[in-house]
Amino acid sequence: MRILHTADWHLGKRLDFYSRHHEQKEVLSEIVYIADEQKVDLVIVAGDLFDAFNPPNESTELLYKTLKKLAKNAKVPVIAIAGNHDSPDRINVADVLARENGIIFIGHPTDVVPEFEVENRFSVTHSKPGFMEIALSGFLYPLRILHTAFANEVRLKEYFGEDKQQSLQDSLARRWDDLAERFCDENGVNILTTHLYMAKRGADHPEEPDGEKPLNIGNADVVYTDAIPAQIQYAALGHLHRYQDVGTHQPAIYSGSPLAYSFSESGQQKYVCIVDAEPGKPVEIKRIPLTSGKSLIRKKFEEVSSAEKWLLENQNCLIELTISTEEFLKSEDRKKIFSAHQGIIYLIPKVKNNQMEDSPASEINLNQNLKSLFRDYFKSKNEGMEPNEELMKLFDEITQA
Repeated sequence: MRILHTADWHLGKRLDFYSRHHEQKEVLSEIVYIADEQKVDLVIVAGDLFDAFNPPNESTELLYKTLKKLAKNAKVPVIAIAGNHDSPDRINVADVLARENGIIFIGHPTDVVPEFEVENRFSVTHSKPGFMEIALSGFLYPLRILHTAFANEVRLKEYFGEDKQQSLQDSLARRWDDLAERFCDENGVNILTTHLYMAKRGADHPEEPDGEKPLNIGNADVVYTDAIPAQIQYAALGHLHRYQDVGTHQPAIYSGSPLAYSFSESGQQKYVCIVDAEPGKPVEIKRIPLTSGKSLIRKKFEEVSSAEKWLLENQNCLIELTISTEEFLKSEDRKKIFSAHQGIIYLIPKVKNNQMEDSPASEINLNQNLKSLFRDYFKSKNEGMEPNEELMKLFDEITQA
């Protein structure tokens, strides 16, 4: 049985002012192509389908069209769970129509997926809160899915009925163990999918990407993967944007986001995971690199001319650009830089420190004229740097207005 695992699509996400919608269309088309080429039997999207509770219409349309293509006219079940960026009710709202196309939406941590059948293709044969069993055409053994959509502290208390002092670790471990003990034997393939901040106990905690909403859940900001039952053969995780295995006793994989969504992800290769599973055996995992989308690059220069040259030669990327110069950038320098490249997201000008650290502090003579006072004040706030001619002209325009 072959499973494609992806997560953290963040449809509708922008990089500051810059829309990523076109890149998202390209990379999701690439994922559809990979699913078809690899002849997968199931697709799991492990949360953060959208970037916001109220995504733009074009992102909603892109999600539904992509999932329908992955489902191949209901031949391939597609399971999509809610992440911390998703509205669980919005995720669930299309479920009735989605099931007819082979798509199963799971918005809440204890959702019960209705038992149903897509004739001659697959059927959900058994379902409990947080669990479903699927019979796939052509396989003599079932697929069992333990599913836990994102749960914050409020949802934890509401859905699990736990005392708020009870840790999420203990709560999930008990629930997962109970479901696995009742329904997950070696006569089927057993998978867990969830959108949580998980780590291997005793190891460094994985770093969350910039801009990601922190998952502080109850009194626990992390769930350790030793909570995953031994019967589970593969845990398909969502939330962290870099591919990594945080498993303790079995693979617990963050497939990562399909695009780099912050400059902290600069240089990361993005993947989807192909998982080959059969009852009672360890799974085989293959990472397939994704090639769509623009690279996110952090660059530093000390000369405007060097920056301009590099920008003209490297057009297919988005850039965080730092310019460290002897004096503040002039408007014509900024114009040159932005004219050289349309993908500059952040321009960070820095002025080199030419003042000795042990230089004595100087007093400002308050009896000077206003222009001299401004000059001295500017120097006191900028480590002795003189204001350039352009800034002084602007000061004159303001004071004479």
